[in-house]
Amino acid sequence: MSVGILAHLLGRQPFQELAAKVAATDCSYVQLALSKAISDIEFPLGALSPGLANEVGGAFAKHGVGIAVLGCYASLIDLDDETYRHNVNRFKEHLRHARHFGAPIVATEVGTPQDAALIPLYRERLDRALDELVEEAERWGVTIGLEAAQGHLIDSSETLAAAIERFPSSCVGVVLDPCNLMNGGNFERQEDIVREAFRLLGPRIVSAHAKDCVRSEDGNKLQGTAAGLGELQYPLFWELLERYKPHGFVTLEDVNEAQLPAAARFVVEGRRAARVRLSQ
Repeated sequence: MSVGILAHLLGRQPFQELAAKVAATDCSYVQLALSKAISDIEFPLGALSPGLANEVGGAFAKHGVGIAVLGCYASLIDLDDETYRHNVNRFKEHLRHARHFGAPIVATEVGTPQDAALIPLYRERLDRALDELVEEAERWGVTIGLEAAQGHLIDSSETLAAAIERFPSSCVGVVLDPCNLMNGGNFERQEDIVREAFRLLGPRIVSAHAKDCVRSEDGNKLQGTAAGLGELQYPLFWELLERYKPHGFVTLEDVNEAQLPAAARFVVEGRRAARVRLSQ
């Protein structure tokens, strides 16, 4: 049983040093957002090449660290034509070169609407983007990992399931973060929300994120923290994850270096215990 980490949580630094730093932790793979994590290379649109990807991917592989996911966090719903085209082309570039990094997945949240009155336009933009991206993903044999997040156009299991229904390609998958499905208004129903997420999305999950949620004193807001330090009912989540996607990628989020060893143990031990329960 293994666990990964968002690489930039260890600090933006030269890629050789970053690979060595990850290897010194309890994490065996990363989700790598290039510009967020790597300081000694610039990544403007058009800079990626098989050679550059192989150099970075090779540095991680040399240290025994996999690149499970490339993070390409660019809004796919921007209403400015120039920004929209840049973001879609950047995602396509990641899809073309992902295999040279050794990454099977390129992941994103889809973007935050700036005007609720324009939701139909944002949905049209997203569908146009996914039309192009699914074709590119199928061409290169890479999976698009879509992640729901509060405030985004895709903000729940239901809206994510609807997007997948519109684009049923096997190259479209789900990055599931249970905390991203929660807010102050629904946290009391967290077990129902988690069960519904797996009912709707379970077969399409390609990776998961592990962080935790703590309620504010008035109960109206949630604050993120390291996995195991909050109020999320993780035993249920681990059991469902291992039932649907045993040994799937789980990447730590909202964790600092001091918290990292305990958070990694929490994930590994929780998943192991879930597998024991499922085998009984």
